[in-house]
Amino acid sequence: MRTLGGRYRLERRIGVGGMSEVWRGHDRVLDRPVAVKIIAPAAAGTLGEARGAEFVRTEARSAARLVHPNVAGVHDFGTSQASDREVPYIVMELVEGQTLAEHLGAGLFDWRIAVRICAEVAAALAAAHAEHVVHRDIKPANIMLTPAGAKVLDFGIAATVGSHDPTPDGPVMGTPAYVAPERFSGLAATPASDMYSLGVLLYHCLSGRLPWTAASHTELIDAQRRLDPEPLPHIDGLAPEVLDLCSRCLHRNPAERPTALVAALLLAEAVDARVYVPLVDAGARTPRPSAVPRWDTRAAEAPTNIALPADPGSASPGGRHLDERQGRHRAG
Repeated sequence: MRTLGGRYRLERRIGVGGMSEVWRGHDRVLDRPVAVKIIAPAAAGTLGEARGAEFVRTEARSAARLVHPNVAGVHDFGTSQASDREVPYIVMELVEGQTLAEHLGAGLFDWRIAVRICAEVAAALAAAHAEHVVHRDIKPANIMLTPAGAKVLDFGIAATVGSHDPTPDGPVMGTPAYVAPERFSGLAATPASDMYSLGVLLYHCLSGRLPWTAASHTELIDAQRRLDPEPLPHIDGLAPEVLDLCSRCLHRNPAERPTALVAALLLAEAVDARVYVPLVDAGARTPRPSAVPRWDTRAAEAPTNIALPADPGSASPGGRHLDERQGRHRAG
């Protein structure tokens, strides 16, 4: 059995992707189960040691900036020496459950559950966007359903707002069916592109299919650019606001899409659910105050009492303290 960093024992592989593997592991120091993500051997050979380490480090930093109940937490990042190379790894919260993709494969669930899941995903995106992080790969396979709610996984291709793909002439980062159409025109990653992915996710959860029917990725991209989504089937009791939100998320013009905070609150209200969102909407333009608020000034000028250790040479039991009026030490 393999141990990374002298601390994390790998027990069994629980996930494999194009770039990485995820292992169930055990933290020997804190005696707890964890998930450990490493570069897949094939990808390591393609990327090279330096790029592979940077790939893992970037994901760790993106996800570690987020502390949110609907985002899988990051515990640690490091490298461990293998026989012929350094292996970078991320240690994450072990999320028990099944992916949304697995649930959808077994059939549709009640629309209220679908809307609640998407509300929680939107709340996670609101937290990411508040930290200027764009996920870029929201899809059912990256959403884990747990007894405590939905968890967004895999920030492997996350980027800061406004970032372009590393190779402009190469493939667009993400899963084609969930990638916003403007990304195929070379535009940078933005929160609005994540909102398009959320719209596809919501449509998929409500209907069991994608908004466009296509025989290939090329046909799909062309349909996204030219055609309106196919109408959703009638769903008894579904709030019209949810249908409107789904349509707005799938709008070809990024400026017409709602923010993640707005989507989270609207979807949660439609099913009477609770979500955790930032206090400030990352998509709203709030002007900076032109002057320091008066309460800040008062707080800065308020005296501060600092108790100091007693002076053995002083007869006063109170020792010495800071005179807040004169800003100097005096006898107690």
